[in-house]
Amino acid sequence: MGIIRTDKWLEEEFDRPTKICEKLLTDFKGLSAPKIYNQLTDFGMYRASRMTKEIFNSMKENLVWEEVEGIFEIYKKKWGGPDIPIYLFPIGQDRSLFSRQEEKVKGGVSYPDKMFLFLSNRITSKELEALFVHEYHHICRLNKQTKRFEDYTLLDSIIIEGLAEYTVLVHCGRNYLADWCNMYTDTELENLWDEYLYDHLELKKSERKHDDLLYGSGRVPKLLGYAAGFKIVENYYQNNHYSLKQSFTLSASKYAEHSFTKKSRKK
Repeated sequence: MGIIRTDKWLEEEFDRPTKICEKLLTDFKGLSAPKIYNQLTDFGMYRASRMTKEIFNSMKENLVWEEVEGIFEIYKKKWGGPDIPIYLFPIGQDRSLFSRQEEKVKGGVSYPDKMFLFLSNRITSKELEALFVHEYHHICRLNKQTKRFEDYTLLDSIIIEGLAEYTVLVHCGRNYLADWCNMYTDTELENLWDEYLYDHLELKKSERKHDDLLYGSGRVPKLLGYAAGFKIVENYYQNNHYSLKQSFTLSASKYAEHSFTKKSRKK
């Protein structure tokens, strides 16, 4: 599998992305093409415009499909990871929660059996590698865990995000961490953990409040679950040797032993 030549799809149907999503029907069983497109746009997929068409043309000129293929082969061999399809599309230039920088340079979403990367023409090679490392770590961990993806809790989601970005730190360096890693101070995170997250860690992924707490919604601060996850994992590895294999297999509850302590329990 590896890189799917979505550049060919885009050349034929750039202005009709829903038509492109018809090619994904077998990957999203039970969803219509419009619903697939709506799901992917939430994570950064483009909407047809002159600007996103320019991004696509630049991606072709810069051989981005070939570059991602090379990165994939390196990490698949290094990590012993699964051979999954990887889909590349231009990133949307409207507001997106999941773009890793305000300039909307990159975004992505991973499932146990596939990866989507959304890219701009301003992305550097190292930023592209960092995005890939984050998303591919998700896939490797999901494939090593015994728990079904549908049964993931808020705690599982918080830890998987923290682990993926900590792996970016290990392989790419602190300069390539997502902005949300430093969005809150330690004191702020401790207070926010106490106020919003601690009492809801067993929420299932299928429950609406799960996403509100993970991503931030309404009164819940932006990307709170992500930021808390990185800090918990960082705390864990300040006291334990980093092991890539362990990061795929160790339970979320084990990492959570190094989480923030709810103040009411300190009495």
